Amino acid sequence: MANSFSKHEWNAYYSRKRIVHQWTQVHLLNTVNCQKVLEVGPGLGLVTSLLVNSGCEVHTLDQAPRAFDYPAVPHLQKDVCNVHGDEIAGYDAILCCETLEHIEWGRVGSVLTTFRESGAKYLIVSVPYMGFQFFIELYANSSTLRQYFSMKKLLWRKHFQPEPAGGHQWEVGYKGYPLDLWEQRLSESGWSIIRRDFTEHCRSVFHLLRAR
Repeated sequence: MANSFSKHEWNAYYSRKRIVHQWTQVHLLNTVNCQKVLEVGPGLGLVTSLLVNSGCEVHTLDQAPRAFDYPAVPHLQKDVCNVHGDEIAGYDAILCCETLEHIEWGRVGSVLTTFRESGAKYLIVSVPYMGFQFFIELYANSSTLRQYFSMKKLLWRKHFQPEPAGGHQWEVGYKGYPLDLWEQRLSESGWSIIRRDFTEHCRSVFHLLRAR
């Protein structure tokens, strides 16, 4: 499939705010011994490219045709909610970032269980995190001064308003979706938490998980 995004759209999507998020995915994967990786929801392909160039054997999965050309990387076009474990067997790790929040909360557990039933040893997931947090950044030299400040608070008292089909259906940090409940769901699906990370600017929570 030809790339359906212009150069401007691609560069605008991978903004300074988001690039840390892409790096975190690859960084966490690099902390464990993985060679064959299934990337769920590859987006515009930056992480796919990083994984391939790091020497990983990568396959992608999405319900839509891939939005970028990468002939050497096989693609399974299927809704992740309808995938069976044996269809995605044989991977050392599954990478599923900024995807699960698009699925109804009541169905997320079954997707996580399917990942577990695939036989993958590791799973890396990330979802938006809107719990209380603040971030301050200051950079200065003799020629320039830059500063950045961001704060999120009190969302734990507010209900998340689901977006139309395809959009976000929930986010961690809102009323009814505390972080400990999300981690409980990960555990109930057969995964043990090795590491938890938070990304600034993009405001997501990452979990590196090992199958039990």
